[in-house]
Amino acid sequence: MAVLVITAMIGGSAHVLVGDADPGAFVRFAAALARYAADGAGALTVGGLLYAVFIASARRDGVLKAEGYAGLRVACWAATAWLAAAGAMVVLDVSDSSGQPLSELDVPRLLAGVNALETPKAWLITAVLAFVLTVACRIVLTWLSCAVLAVIALVALLPPVVSGHAAVGAGHDIATDASIWHVTAAAAWVGTLVVVAVRRRKSTERMRKRFTVLSTVCFGVLAVSGVLEGLVLTPVSDILITRYGVLLLVKVALLAVLALFLRRALWVQVLVMAAGIGVSVGMARQPPSGFFREQTPMDTLIGYDISASPSVWDFVTAWRFSLIFGTAAIALAVAYLLGLRTLRRRGDSWPVGRTVAWLLGCLVLLLATSSGVGRYAPGVFSVHMVTHMVLNMLAPVLLVLGAPTTLALRALRPSREEPGPREWLLAVLHSRFARVLTNPLVACALLVGSYYALYLTGLFDQAVRWHWAHLLMNTHFLLVGYLFYWTVIGIDPGPRRPPYLGRLAMLFAVMPFHGFFGVIIMSSQGVIAENFYRSLAVPWIGDLLADQRLGGGIAWASGELPVLVVVIALLVQWSRSDERDARRHDRNPESDDELAAYNAMLSKLAKREQV
Repeated sequence: MAVLVITAMIGGSAHVLVGDADPGAFVRFAAALARYAADGAGALTVGGLLYAVFIASARRDGVLKAEGYAGLRVACWAATAWLAAAGAMVVLDVSDSSGQPLSELDVPRLLAGVNALETPKAWLITAVLAFVLTVACRIVLTWLSCAVLAVIALVALLPPVVSGHAAVGAGHDIATDASIWHVTAAAAWVGTLVVVAVRRRKSTERMRKRFTVLSTVCFGVLAVSGVLEGLVLTPVSDILITRYGVLLLVKVALLAVLALFLRRALWVQVLVMAAGIGVSVGMARQPPSGFFREQTPMDTLIGYDISASPSVWDFVTAWRFSLIFGTAAIALAVAYLLGLRTLRRRGDSWPVGRTVAWLLGCLVLLLATSSGVGRYAPGVFSVHMVTHMVLNMLAPVLLVLGAPTTLALRALRPSREEPGPREWLLAVLHSRFARVLTNPLVACALLVGSYYALYLTGLFDQAVRWHWAHLLMNTHFLLVGYLFYWTVIGIDPGPRRPPYLGRLAMLFAVMPFHGFFGVIIMSSQGVIAENFYRSLAVPWIGDLLADQRLGGGIAWASGELPVLVVVIALLVQWSRSDERDARRHDRNPESDDELAAYNAMLSKLAKREQV
């Protein structure tokens, strides 16, 4: 509460610093209080769901046990509070950003403010998702449903984050990535911590071990991401002379206190975390010193400078590490190698080709998002198209051939008592959701329709301006590609796939649509996202339409190599399947004759019954 009072007292000076009108002390305090309530309720919603999914146990049939249901009930009430606080933030943020007291904010002005400002839109999205969680938490009772809701809750945390301080000015790509890691780790830790502290008398040794793993991982992510975000928004030289910098130091001090009590004194951790949320609210209401540096159009639009014309060598060496995809690529490679080490220690074998394919897929993901290709992709359409083609058509093929699910199922030991990671993975694989997504028609429609829906409807014109939208596009194309190629050449277990001839037909059915998309881009007479690219004004791109046509040519031609790899892999799998069937028949050559005789007998019996 003290932090909120201080925030309200200094909030007026923050408006003066950026040249905005001050809506008054009441709005400042109410906005700080509502933001604190929203952040706390959001974290508690995430924590309750993670407690039900990860900490507590479920029955073998997937239904939550009593302790998991207790976590779900916490999430239910927290989501209700989150909905109320996020809804209040829509109104208060319009008032605070526009400098209009609530008494002057009628409905037309409120709607105009929501339409014109980004942060009220973000809070509106959060409120809608909180409403979904409020309703769904009162309905679901299964582990898998709670896992889906936990993902939705984590996503609901992000709109205010990616539209806040981190999304503005030089380095905002790094700051946004860091803030995503920071907020998700903080919410997962503090929310679960509160539930564990309240339910500590019901906890078992296994539950305590799981929470220790969760808290340790979250602490590491929280510390690294917080430092990175702070250094981008406020240089070291400004830390002691700005309010934002002082609050950052207070937050670091609180993190140090947490490190001392990491595995003990749960309620001390809760109090420190509550103070940390208050400090974060204060930081969100103070402009960082980086806001007052001179910004170029490139700083504003993509976060860094790409005015120098790149050479081929620059695309290889001019790295700008993606904290989201670069970290994910490294983590996936390390996790795979750890699973492989587990098999080797048991004396089990694993095909070398699968390991090579997976590591190459991780390398391709890293290069596409963090090398010079990833650096220039946000500001150059042709390079952007290279990134999307690689993420959609090359990286997924290699990752699918790595058979990560099969490796995980072999490396993870079955749980004798309560369901564990292996059982969780099997529950996902055999879920109705997985069956729908792996339906050949759904997989084909997602792969083909994504490009047309994004680039030919005006959606890309709106998305290209935001770093978070680039993250979303890259994630979508990677997952859609993985889903499609898993259906065609997947080795991992899962819902039933079409026969090999049907898979080959799937592949050749989607390829013409992909080529036709490239032809449409090449023959287009208008520039996609023209306002953005003209505002960016990359000096070595003289003709935007020519660069766009180059991107269309890349889209048209880039499918050749991945398709060749897929066809070869599919034919090899088909041949091996036939060999296995032949060996099975050789071991029991009379099986087919016996089956035919058995079917004939059933046919005769059916005819007799009809007579």
